[in-house]
Amino acid sequence: MKKIKVTQELINNLSELSKLNFNHKQSQQIKFDLEKMLEFVNTISQINTDNVEPLVYVNEETKLLRKDVVSDPLSQADALKNAPEKDSDYFKVPVVLKK
Repeated sequence: MKKIKVTQELINNLSELSKLNFNHKQSQQIKFDLEKMLEFVNTISQINTDNVEPLVYVNEETKLLRKDVVSDPLSQADALKNAPEKDSDYFKVPVVLKK
């Protein structure tokens, strides 16, 4: 596996691609973080996984969904009871789109 070297040129390219500007201190922190990430990936890539089955599920149980149970619906009065703002039968919310 080819080892990637974190250089200022690489950080500048990332800055340009992400449309972000980094000052010197931020660039140094990014360089440090990238080197740590690459070191981690390098460590993981050295693990022998030849006889390891791919993981499809995190646990052995596959159907963990509960049954749908019909219950009494929430009445309009109960739904509006704790609303911070309401107008007779409706929730009042801030205007999002202006005409």
